[in-house]
Amino acid sequence: MSADPLSGHPGHLSETQQAALTQFRQELIAEGGIPSNKDEVVAHLGYDRFDDQTLLRFLRARKFDVPKAKLMWNANEKWRKEFGADEIAANGYDYPEQREVDKYYPQFYHKTDKEGRPIYIEQLGKLDINKLYALTTQDRQLHHLVHEYEKFLKSRLPACSKQSGHLVETSCTILDLYNAGISSFYKVKDYVGAASSIGQNNCKSNSDRSDAVNILTLSFFLTDPETMGNMFIINAPYLFSTVWSLIKPWLDEATVKKIHILGKNYKTELLQYIDQENLPSDLGGTCKCPGGCSLSDAGPWNPQSA
Repeated sequence: MSADPLSGHPGHLSETQQAALTQFRQELIAEGGIPSNKDEVVAHLGYDRFDDQTLLRFLRARKFDVPKAKLMWNANEKWRKEFGADEIAANGYDYPEQREVDKYYPQFYHKTDKEGRPIYIEQLGKLDINKLYALTTQDRQLHHLVHEYEKFLKSRLPACSKQSGHLVETSCTILDLYNAGISSFYKVKDYVGAASSIGQNNCKSNSDRSDAVNILTLSFFLTDPETMGNMFIINAPYLFSTVWSLIKPWLDEATVKKIHILGKNYKTELLQYIDQENLPSDLGGTCKCPGGCSLSDAGPWNPQSA
């Protein structure tokens, strides 16, 4: 194992890794995994999702096994075509109900952690499923989620890289379970199951997973692997340890190390990773964005929030 913590990332490739990247790209081009009109697609999207940085995420997720990385890539391309992800990336997605939806299931990006990564926050404890689906549908919610993730790739990561002065490829996720009982998870299991089918979620296998395994897959992100830096599950109820014991076997060791299960006394540890002024006040920070942090889209990707 390489002593370089950035091994496998751009600028930190061994000869073997560089050879795998070259082989991966050549085979994708030859087999149509990267389209012949790539430049047109990139211009349409507004960002290059065929660059070395993206290909390396797939290779790292499969430990530089090119055939396995190709299987993942091709599955991702199939999903993008069926879901219309490229069109969402290029044209956006109109979601006028967001302000009302936010009252009953807040999911949002907000500022950065100490390593310059965008922070993604999900507050499951505020979920009111009946009021939520009186405002929107599962399908619209999923399309909005994909839109936000495309913005993560297209604008949030580049802006964070520019501000921090180094390449930022991952996010910091906070899943707040305050007032969330185990029943809350099962109220959204259909939605989370659908969201998890969008991506590979760093699971060892996508077959025969229990509902418990699907509980967290939404926050492990969508189709692109290797985009989760740290994940903090805060205000975790006592019974969550049972749920976690069911989930852990389905995740690889590297992913498990990124996940921190914290109870009510989470602030000391969380503030080791996130500056107080970048954390919303209702999560123990000092940030009070005008109109609410969950709707501010505050961060280096949004000049209006500065």
